[in-house]
Amino acid sequence: MTSFNFNELSKQLKDTQQSSHVGVSFAGRSLKLDTENDALQVVEAINTCPCLEYLDLEGNTLGTQAAEAIAESLKEKAAPLKRALWKDMFTGRLKTEIPKALEYLGTALRVAGTRLTELDLSDNAFGPIGIQGLADLLISHPCYTLQELRLNNNGLGISGGKMLAQALLKCHENSSKEGNPLALKVFIVGRNRLENEGAQALASVFNELKTLEEVVMQQNGIYHKGIEAIAYGLSANSNLRILNLNDNTIGLKGARALAKVLPTFRNLEELNLGDCLLKTKGTLVLAEALAVIGNHTSLRNLDLSHNEIRIDGGKAIAQAMVDKTLLSNLQLDGNMFGTKGRDILEQILTNFGRIDALNSFDEDEDDDDDDDDDAAAAAADNDEEDGEESEECESDNNEDTESDKDNKTPDNVAQSIVTVAEFLKSPIGEKLLLLQGDNVQAFVDHAENLAIQSDTTTEQKFIEELTRITMKVSALCDSGYMNVRIKAESLSDVLYAQLFSYAIEKDQISNLTNALLINLGLIKSEDKNNGKIDWNLEGCFKALETICQRDYFLEQTKSTLKLFLNKPVKTSRARMVDPFQDSKAALKIVLDRIQVT
Repeated sequence: MTSFNFNELSKQLKDTQQSSHVGVSFAGRSLKLDTENDALQVVEAINTCPCLEYLDLEGNTLGTQAAEAIAESLKEKAAPLKRALWKDMFTGRLKTEIPKALEYLGTALRVAGTRLTELDLSDNAFGPIGIQGLADLLISHPCYTLQELRLNNNGLGISGGKMLAQALLKCHENSSKEGNPLALKVFIVGRNRLENEGAQALASVFNELKTLEEVVMQQNGIYHKGIEAIAYGLSANSNLRILNLNDNTIGLKGARALAKVLPTFRNLEELNLGDCLLKTKGTLVLAEALAVIGNHTSLRNLDLSHNEIRIDGGKAIAQAMVDKTLLSNLQLDGNMFGTKGRDILEQILTNFGRIDALNSFDEDEDDDDDDDDDAAAAAADNDEEDGEESEECESDNNEDTESDKDNKTPDNVAQSIVTVAEFLKSPIGEKLLLLQGDNVQAFVDHAENLAIQSDTTTEQKFIEELTRITMKVSALCDSGYMNVRIKAESLSDVLYAQLFSYAIEKDQISNLTNALLINLGLIKSEDKNNGKIDWNLEGCFKALETICQRDYFLEQTKSTLKLFLNKPVKTSRARMVDPFQDSKAALKIVLDRIQVT
């Protein structure tokens, strides 16, 4: 069965749509626009555009004076503007600058009589103060016609989420008075640390809108209370096609809430609940809702990876796919099926003709050592039963309990010295902060010791070990905590410098480049003894956006890295949706800029 990457198809359609309209794009130019004079080239482009339907300023950095100058030209030219594409537009700006710049731009759109259909301010880490600058625009007529609002990775936090909800409710109220209520279709607000309170506030907006088709709220620290609110709010949106709650903590209670509303979404095409701690019981509840014949026949993508699901849950999901004839991407990796369980799942999906949709089981936990130990499996299931009460009693008081997601606030961690070996065994933010002494030298010494103990060439093994160490550190460059992120960025820079210095000295450049590609998941290792990638690749790609611009980062490594970033991700059965495609695209943009300059 032929499968498609629908995210890529959507992007191509959007690019085609943009190219067919008239507008101005300075995307990816890395312009530092501080003053009115700096902004002249943008102003001139706007002034000479015959019909400004889109303005794309992604990847530049806009100061207050430059924003004011651009705003003046928009007052005259922005009447036909439909799409404000303002991603990654305030890098390096003070928090006090951003609200003022947003106010200038928002005022200009109001003066011009603009009616937007899309507003994209993703990847601007402006936090709650940014929403303050944006609020006047959101509640006014330029946003009454919004269909797509993208605020991914803005650092909103709980207070920012509440302020955003208030602004959108006011927009809906104001637009309703004009007889044309806000009819938002796409709402993207991932990676914003909204937590329960922020999610609950936004859920009230969902309940008012009733027009949502795509909702993305991944990696927001939301627990079952927030999930229950989201489910209730979304139940008023019967045309929902895409729901992405990846990397929140849904659990059994949240699964029950979602299962209750899933029958409402008859047009559902994509459901992403990966890394949500569903476990077997939560999965069984969802499977029952998905198994209703004729309810979700449009389902194309289903992600339930990394949820500690055992074979009973896996079988229920596989059996629920019986009438999902359009299914092209089923992700169940990173669970606890074991060899026999994987065989059973593949057989069920083969019988239903859905095997081509199944992605690989590279990270599934293997239970080969106790394949015949039914008692152990039963005991594990009983543990889940016994643990239901504690899971059901989740509250804001215990949401800071120990987890692999780095959800604890570093200030709450008991102050004790952590060794390099302890950090590498469990590389989370708290342990990084508790490393003492010369961390870089300690990491280097650790890599040298591992290299000496190996049977392979010492120089090559040292490169491999230090690269893996660097990955585990740089993975935290995507942490939601500033002090963790700062230390990870600083250490990553020095570790990469050490790697390239050593590689040049020992003539190991090709081995370093190869190790880098392997540990970024861009190529497979030929060495079966290499461990699995168990670190956050988003953080690794994010770190490289800065690292690849350093003088020590060799040109041949840049070129090779760029080459492999362009290659599509495939499995032996079907093309899979690459979970890191956005992070890779961001890194590729930086590499393209470097090549141009």
